Amino acid sequence: MRSLKISFALVCFLILAILRTPHAQNSPQDYLDTHNSARANVGVKNMIWNTSVAAYAQNYANQRILDCNLVHSNGPFGENLAKGDGTFTGTAAVNLWIDEKYYYDHMTNTCVGGHACGHYTQVVWRDSFQLGCARVQCISGWSFVICSYYPSGNYIGETPY
Repeated sequence: MRSLKISFALVCFLILAILRTPHAQNSPQDYLDTHNSARANVGVKNMIWNTSVAAYAQNYANQRILDCNLVHSNGPFGENLAKGDGTFTGTAAVNLWIDEKYYYDHMTNTCVGGHACGHYTQVVWRDSFQLGCARVQCISGWSFVICSYYPSGNYIGETPY
């Protein structure tokens, strides 16, 4: 009877561990919802998920597992990269990029105060309408997130919206 109680307790523990694993905020819909909320705030149409673009992002993310370095792929898509601690989610990465809105001056189409804002402008780039993102856990314990955008944006002299 004692071994049955231990087995039951072990099964309950495993179920709770699985349920508590941070799968949320890393799904295609999570990436889309976060992007599309920012885009709606500036009147830009919603993005759609593109499985080919997502496969490209996943392939590149897999290449970063060993070092987790924020090195751009130099591929055919627009691209945003981020990394954070092991619990860092895709939604958290997108929110980091969206937070750059504070430094974007739409009237002058510039980043103010020497701050970066190009991640934000890619998120809301009106002509980028297809999205694919991926997240991997690096061997260092960090998480690496990439979102790829088709068509790419951030063209010099053009405003995102």
